This record gives sequence, C-alpha cells and structure tokens, in this order.
Amino acid sequence: MLRVVFLGAPGSGKGSQAKFVEENHGLAHISTGELLREAIDAGTQLGRKISEVVQKGSLVSDEIVLELIQDFLDSHDCSHGFLLDGFPRSTAQAEGLEDLLAARNSPLNFVLNLQVDQEAVVRRLSGRRTCSICGRIYNIYFEPPQSEGVCNSCQKESLVQREDDNEKSIRHRLKVFNEQTAPLLSYYENLGVLHTVDASGTVSEIAERIEAIIQSELN
Repeated sequence: MLRVVFLGAPGSGKGSQAKFVEENHGLAHISTGELLREAIDAGTQLGRKISEVVQKGSLVSDEIVLELIQDFLDSHDCSHGFLLDGFPRSTAQAEGLEDLLAARNSPLNFVLNLQVDQEAVVRRLSGRRTCSICGRIYNIYFEPPQSEGVCNSCQKESLVQREDDNEKSIRHRLKVFNEQTAPLLSYYENLGVLHTVDASGTVSEIAERIEAIIQSELN
C-alpha cells in the first residue's frame, strides 16, 4: 500500500506527477486546500469555524487541517493508499501528521521530493502564458505560440500572464519554500522515507523516474 507525500518547489511539476501516481496506483487524493473549501461549502460546525478564520485573514491551524485529514481517511476508500498534496509544509505539521497516521497504524512510506534547478523554475514560471478563453498554456521560452500573444487554438490575442508569475514574486515564493522545506526534508530523511527525484526533463521522463523508485521499494 502506498502512503505518499509529494514535495517540490513551485514550478517543479509536482501537481502533474502526483496525478500520475494517484491514477496509476488507485490512490485516494488528499488535497488540504480542497478539504478546507469543501468544509466551508458544507456549512458544518467545523466548516463554519474555518470560514470565520479565513474571513479574518488568519491561517487555519494545523489542528483543524489534521482533523480534516482524519475525517477524510475515515470516510473514503483508502484501501490502495493515499496521496497527500499541499501538506505538510513544516516540521510541526509533519510531526502532527506522523502522530495521526501512527494511531491508525498507517505511517507514510514514500515522501517524493521533486528537485529542479531553481533558475529553470524562474524561467518556467515567468515564461508561462495562459489563454483567457480556452485555458491552453504556453511558455514563451520553451513552448511559445506561433504568434506573440495569440493563442494557436483560439486565434485570438488572449494570452495572459498570472499576476504572481513575475520574477520578483517567483523568487520570493522560492525563498519561502526553501526556508520551510529544508528542515522538512531532513525530518523525512531521518525517518528513512525520503526519495529525491530529478525533476528536469519531460513530464513523461520524470514520471518514469518516480515509478522506478516506487517499484524498487515495493519489490
């Protein structure tokens, strides 16, 4: 059974790779962001509490997020395992998660860290352009449109850059990630579950590297 956490800097491709692993191995996908939104929309007692915190502009506590994860594990089919996306982000969160999973006798057995050159990340994200009509994504450095600013599919001048995809913002996000994640990597390395993956190359090449690691550990 796979019980996996994905780690990786913004732009490392962890979202795409997590989806591959989830689908290939039949894992339940635990997205803490989605759990928070669903709880608020459901209007439960916990959801109302979360809504109050969010409306104040505060961060939802680790205890609340762990409670949501506990509820998910209790109410979903996790017989093939699960994949955590977006949590943990700190050592304190990792310790809370470890306690929760230990109580269920289902500790993590894979923490996959997607490692990518951060200058490449800056180019990857700062060069990203999205069609505001059809959602198709381009990169002005690696996969540019046929005409500058014009979507190949829509044939409209509809390509836009996300507000936070400028170089200054990207470098700040990477700085925050590095500060938060360095101790987290050490934590999981000490537990013997950390696997670092070269996240350069094509999506399929990275997926093959990840699958090779999983198979080597399972066999």
